[in-house]
Parts: sequence; C-alpha cells; structure tokens
Amino acid sequence: MDKSLPKLLLLIYVLVFSVCAISPYDRAVWWAENIPVLIIVGLLVYTRRHYQFTNTSYILMSFFLILHTIGGHYTFERVPFDWVSNLFGFERNHYDRMAHFSVGFYAYPIAELLLLKNLVRSRVVLYLFPLFSIVTVAGIYEVIEWWYAISADEAAGIAVLGSQGDIWDAQKDILADTLGALTVMAIFMRVYKLQLQAISTR
Repeated sequence: MDKSLPKLLLLIYVLVFSVCAISPYDRAVWWAENIPVLIIVGLLVYTRRHYQFTNTSYILMSFFLILHTIGGHYTFERVPFDWVSNLFGFERNHYDRMAHFSVGFYAYPIAELLLLKNLVRSRVVLYLFPLFSIVTVAGIYEVIEWWYAISADEAAGIAVLGSQGDIWDAQKDILADTLGALTVMAIFMRVYKLQLQAISTR
C-alpha cells in the first residue's frame, strides 16, 4: 500500500478547502456545510495513528469531502453544474444528489474495518451493517438540515436545505446515499471475495 496517498489526498482537500473558503456565496452556509466535513477530516487524521484504512477507502472517502466543500462554497443549488442538467434535461441542479451518492461510499471503509479487524462472524451482518449505518446517518443528517433550516436565518436555512422546491428532497437524498452504499458494497464484495468465503453465510 502506498502510504503517501492519504497524505496526498489530505493535501488536495486542504487546497480545495482553502480556495473554497475565499468569498463563499454565504459565510453562514459555508460554516454549516463545512463543520461536518472538518469533523470527519479530523477524525480520519486522528484515527490514522491507530488504524490505517486501505488506499481504496481513503480515495472513496475523499469524494464526499471534496464535493461537499465545493458545495459549501457556492451552496449546492448554485454549483456550476448546468452542463449535466442540460445534458440530461434535468429541471434542477443535481449536484447535491451526486454529493449524497458519495456519502454512501463510506460503507466501504466500514465494511473493510469489520472484515479486516474480524469484528463480525456473519457475512449477512458484514453486508447489512455498513448499509444500515449509511441509511441511519443519512436520516439523521436530514433531520439536522431541517432543524437548521427552521432555526437559522431564512435565506441560509433554505440554502442549506437545498430542496429547490422538491417536497420529496429529503427522501431522494437518503435514496442517493443508499444507492452509493450499494454501489461500493458491490465493489467491496468483489475486492474481498476470497476473504469473504471464509466467513459464515449466517
């Protein structure tokens, strides 16, 4: 494993964060969007002293960190993503859906940790725990967004909520998170095929 890759990914994140910290669309929204990301980055840096994920996990986790940081600069509905909307004929900016999809990528390092540290003996639990973890976090985050939207300045609250007039936005965001998790779990099962054969199918 190339031990320099996580440091390179951290450097890329710091550069993106630094650029996006300059004159964001709304400073209150910028803080609201970046605080969760900074917490995750801090935890990854701290836990690396005790446990190192594989490079694949670090790469997958970086997608969300970078996408969310960019979204915090513009606010998600204002990220320059028109070329995708125009290409597929979308009526809304789906950048936030892509960011939510990348949230699901964290199912991979969760599954990897459970497998490599021998924390579970059931293949069913190994498959479902990461998926359920992502769905749970997704639901909690939507509640936090709702709380912020009704507590903060109206404009900032609407920007963080990012529903763009869609009354089913929260449900679709959770679905995007779940689909991202299902995608990387399929990759996980392929990468760790041999190790998984030694685990009970119960």
